[in-house]
Amino acid sequence: MSKILQCAEIDDCVERIIKSCGDHVVLAVPLGLGKPNHLINALYRRVAADASLCLTIHTALSLAVPKPSSDLERRFAGPFLDRHFGDDYPDLDYIKAMRADSLPDNIRVHEFYFQSGSMLDSRQAQRAYVSLNYTAVARDLVGAGINVIAQLVARRGQGDDSLYSLACNPDVTLDLIDRLKDAGQKRPLVIGVVNEELPFLGGDADVGDGESVFDIVLAGPSLRQRLFALPREVVDDAEYAIGLHASTLVKDGGTLQIGIGALSDALVHALILRHQVNPAYRETLASLHEEVAGSAASDAVGGQNPFAQGLHGSSEMVMDGFMHLRQAGILTRNVYASSVLQDALNDGVLGETLKGGDAQRLRTAQLIPKTLDSQALSQLIALGIFPEGVRLSEDSVVFADGREIANDFDQPSTIEALDDAIAGRSLRGGCYLQGGFCLGSTTFYEWLSNLKGEDYEGLSMNRISEVNRLQRGEEALGIAQRRDARFFNTCMIATALGAAASDAIEDGRVVSGVGGQYNFVAMSHALDDARSILMLRSTRKAHGKVTSNIRWNYGHTTIPRHLRDIYVTEYGIADLRGKSDEDCTVAMIAISDARFHRELVDSAIEARKLPTDFRIPASWSMNSATSLRSRLHAAKSQGLLPDYPFGSDFNAIELKLLPALGWLKSTLAQPTRWSRLVSALCFPGATDQEALQRLSLAHPQSIKDRLLARLVAGALNRC
Repeated sequence: MSKILQCAEIDDCVERIIKSCGDHVVLAVPLGLGKPNHLINALYRRVAADASLCLTIHTALSLAVPKPSSDLERRFAGPFLDRHFGDDYPDLDYIKAMRADSLPDNIRVHEFYFQSGSMLDSRQAQRAYVSLNYTAVARDLVGAGINVIAQLVARRGQGDDSLYSLACNPDVTLDLIDRLKDAGQKRPLVIGVVNEELPFLGGDADVGDGESVFDIVLAGPSLRQRLFALPREVVDDAEYAIGLHASTLVKDGGTLQIGIGALSDALVHALILRHQVNPAYRETLASLHEEVAGSAASDAVGGQNPFAQGLHGSSEMVMDGFMHLRQAGILTRNVYASSVLQDALNDGVLGETLKGGDAQRLRTAQLIPKTLDSQALSQLIALGIFPEGVRLSEDSVVFADGREIANDFDQPSTIEALDDAIAGRSLRGGCYLQGGFCLGSTTFYEWLSNLKGEDYEGLSMNRISEVNRLQRGEEALGIAQRRDARFFNTCMIATALGAAASDAIEDGRVVSGVGGQYNFVAMSHALDDARSILMLRSTRKAHGKVTSNIRWNYGHTTIPRHLRDIYVTEYGIADLRGKSDEDCTVAMIAISDARFHRELVDSAIEARKLPTDFRIPASWSMNSATSLRSRLHAAKSQGLLPDYPFGSDFNAIELKLLPALGWLKSTLAQPTRWSRLVSALCFPGATDQEALQRLSLAHPQSIKDRLLARLVAGALNRC
């Protein structure tokens, strides 16, 4: 009989939590997809209604369905959001309250990572934010008084035959449970909330019957929760240029860490072009690299050839990009749980299919000891080197088919016999992708749910302590597995001296969080053959004003300048590792927008980082959106760089409306261009009834709706 308490009612589970925790519930829930929203909301409402109780929540990345901010946005986004997320998606009550600064006095929420930009105006969220590197979360929660942990889980089977997986979020839960135990603290109440839509994933996520993890499993039809699926994004010229530059920094046979968003989509698409249509890829690069800064960096750091050896993925986030790389035949380099075997594979001494002579190579590499014991034999079977059914018998090794060889692998006759027995065998237990948590599109979740065979076995969801740092006690294995690692992340602002701001703005308000970015930057410096690559657009536009994302100084730093490595913008690559401040300054200004070169150069001269007679090279004047558009025109006209490289969640009418609505929004934000609005209003041109019908403006009744209909019609004819 299972020791896990099976619970079917949310309210019953809430009362058990309060009974176990007393008058102060300190709840830890995973970041992102793994939150059991129904249970969290029920607990929140129970505590909010009882002033004698207190609730403290520790979490991160609390996902919320976007809320349209204007009537026109509501008309467009409302039907799409209902279709994409479902009209019954259980948004988290505490998110709405935090945005309105209306959390009850007896409830506090500490996040270490916000949904990007969602809490900039919340005083409660900004004050309660905890700045943590991802790998430090479990350690620092030990002193927080955690008395309950809850998360969504996947389940196979029913009743006592049930098997459980932490699925999308093994990242912090297991580390936290172990940390609390090691600290001698009382074990928290651990609750698994079954979500039938979650994919059942392996690695650390597979917790078997769950008895070592869960105290309560909550399951029932009232807990249905559609998986939060991120809409796929459009990729523009600047993002494609960044992705193309970045793709040349990836080394065949290496390791890849990537994040999420349009820049990552652009990078993944460029890697697929490199692998599948290499001549066209090279032609696009040639037009892009002409007179572009850092175009030679790929010769030393990466390459432009297709991937003969393939890549291995080791990334805190597993997302759509890895699915596309796997399907494209790029994510194919397996790593194994033996540093000796991994070193032999890295050095080309062995291949994944054993051949004649490999028995001696295995012995020379010490993977096969002189004499086998049961532990060594079990490892060799697990790695696929020995077949199942092999056993030890006195001084012999006996195979399932009756063959028997001496248990002395320094004898030539034994090695020769072993060669015959293992030739043609394939290694087992290979991992092509290791991750800490999952987040992506509906298509991605379907892919995860339908993985089979090697595709399933080779995807390992692990503790974040095993992904975002070298495993303690197994550093040699981590180094061997992460050969030629390229850690790609994005940042918001970079300074000309190589510092980066990725998580907060200049006044200290947090946009998102540090997450694992610092972990990967630090790891890139800990591994001799790894590189950290920070990607950013050269400019941003807000309230009709364009500003540079490369500054001389900035009031907040996520990555300090002493950890500077490689930066990529749409205008090229700046390789800063080991370079002087002068060289870094020149390299960073060279990949900035031409409109800001003079200002940056003058600041550098004033700070004594450039000579007073420094002259801006004429070639830098090509750093403009117009020039970039011209360089990418041929590739775009050939269909190599589509707006949505991996498909869109919008339908055909919505895709037609998006540019028009974007035109209206940008024009409204720039008072100097209101003449364009007047023109659109007075001379709208032909009417697209289907598009207006989608916005419920086909038959406008009020004056306001008639104005909106004419503006939309005018915008459609101008885009």
